Amino acid sequence: MRRSVWLTYGTLSYHLNLTQHKAEFPHLQNYNCTVLQEKKGHCQTPGGKPLLLLAIKSHPTSSVRRAALRQTWAVEAEVSGYWVKRLFLMAVSSSLGRMRLVEEEDKEFQDILLWDFTESHHNLSLKERCFLEWLQYNCKEAEFIFKGDDDVLVNPKALVSYLGTFVNQSQALHGHLHRHTKPLRMGKYAVTNSLFPYSVYPKFLSGGGFIMTGDAIPGLYRASIELPVFPLDDVYLGLLGLAANVTMVHNPRFYTFGLEYKICQYKEALVIHHFSSDQLVRIWQEVQFAKCDPDAVLTS
Repeated sequence: MRRSVWLTYGTLSYHLNLTQHKAEFPHLQNYNCTVLQEKKGHCQTPGGKPLLLLAIKSHPTSSVRRAALRQTWAVEAEVSGYWVKRLFLMAVSSSLGRMRLVEEEDKEFQDILLWDFTESHHNLSLKERCFLEWLQYNCKEAEFIFKGDDDVLVNPKALVSYLGTFVNQSQALHGHLHRHTKPLRMGKYAVTNSLFPYSVYPKFLSGGGFIMTGDAIPGLYRASIELPVFPLDDVYLGLLGLAANVTMVHNPRFYTFGLEYKICQYKEALVIHHFSSDQLVRIWQEVQFAKCDPDAVLTS
């Protein structure tokens, strides 16, 4: 079903050439999502409470980070009427010993969604596509999905409060929005002129942390099985959103480039990037017990 497509962004038009994508990144176009550790029924909630799913991109080697998240912001609990539940999104490592540890970890916590492709920078786009497929067929209960990295600090209470502001935005993505970003031609994030011969990308959200509405998933999923798979995951989701006509909303409380440590500002932030595991645990504990004047925080 994958094909070449034309997309329009304002006055700009983009041609995503499937032949060129196959020539440069054939495995991204040909991979069929295969889950190694299924999570049937993972999105069911007690009493049918609305679900906020915390979907966290992780790596088999990042067990210390996952342990820190399980004891800080990624705890399964009810928050202001929402049931908050975590799920780590992971692909495989070449280390058999490491993968055995991942298997044991999932037996204990039942919170790892594992696919059979290999972890790599460009394969993050497969993690994007395969997660949309999993949501479409296994998690229709999710009213909202937070998706982010495993080195961010997330404030579930502030996040749930923010969800109440989603008016007339049933199909939307919220986060730190990038506009008119120029493609890089060298380095880790480089794409060739032959693959993307345009001067700017369409708008896209920073992959460090953003929110999707459950209603946006069917359209994004349909786009993911039709469009060529672009090798940069955040740009790829932007392209899917453009194809699916999904609204993208910028909010400055998604601090995906970090934030100077001011405890009351941290208490009101939605997402802050990035932290070591030790920093995350320490700051989380401090923020939980901080007494702040909300008006002072908002005007600071």
